[in-house]
Amino acid sequence: MQNPGPPGPGRAPRGRRALRRRALPYLLIAPTVLALAAVLGYPLVDLVLLSFRDMTRRELFSGAAPPWAGLANYRSILSDGFFWTVVGRTALFTVACVMATMTLSLLVALLMRRVAPWVRTTMTGVLVAVWAMPVMVAASIFRWLSDADYGVVNWLLSLVPGLDFSKHNWFDDPWQGFAVITGVVVWGAVPFAALTLHAALSQVPAELEEAALVDGARPGQLFRYVTWPVIKPTAVLVTTLSAIWDFGVFNQIWLMRGGQPVKDYYLLGVYSFIESFAVNRYSVGAAIAVLTVLMLLVGAVVYVRQLLHLGAAE
Repeated sequence: MQNPGPPGPGRAPRGRRALRRRALPYLLIAPTVLALAAVLGYPLVDLVLLSFRDMTRRELFSGAAPPWAGLANYRSILSDGFFWTVVGRTALFTVACVMATMTLSLLVALLMRRVAPWVRTTMTGVLVAVWAMPVMVAASIFRWLSDADYGVVNWLLSLVPGLDFSKHNWFDDPWQGFAVITGVVVWGAVPFAALTLHAALSQVPAELEEAALVDGARPGQLFRYVTWPVIKPTAVLVTTLSAIWDFGVFNQIWLMRGGQPVKDYYLLGVYSFIESFAVNRYSVGAAIAVLTVLMLLVGAVVYVRQLLHLGAAE
């Protein structure tokens, strides 16, 4: 066997080339990581440090270092029954929003697959327009629809014989109020989920569906055994992302309640904000925010594992 000899001019050794190939992905992602560390890393570290201190308005306005409180803020929160009530409410709200979002999105995606091309194009344009709508505009529309005096929903329901919804305030009852807020959240979430699921449906081989129909498969069986296995990885990823987003909902509740939500409408994001900037318990609010981030990290871990599983399957 001949000795290949030393590398020629302009030719790097094989080991160095392999090292460059391995390092290239990290070099490409490094600017993004550095930007995220600068934009999110420092505030997150500062938030964690603040949660272990006792910040008051005196330290805030004087610039003095707040005294160290250790785990006192966390002990106070975790021993508070109201905190766990808010956690349960947030989890229930998240489940309701995700289930409604995924159900409606899947129905819309299946419909888009069966309609004529020009109808599909029109539906895509409408979904993109809804997706681009600012949350403030969507909240204003839903506040008008559910208004006690001039709301369209009350007017339509009052047309039903035996029902009288005139002057009905949907936010007097938190269950009804959260139903309206859920509508705002789902309205903004369906476009992304529907378009993503429609893209996944377009990858279902037509010959598999035709073969199943020839073998006598009913529509339900066709979806369960042919369509769903193909779109399942995408559906799981969209579901995980929706859960992460809905768990941290703040804007919709704050806007729908006019910036003054009562305790019955507290979710974790609202609770942390109120404790920090309304009650001026800055460190307690920071501790609630840290606990919320830790809960969201659980969803992030699930999301990353699904991504890795999807990559391994491909």
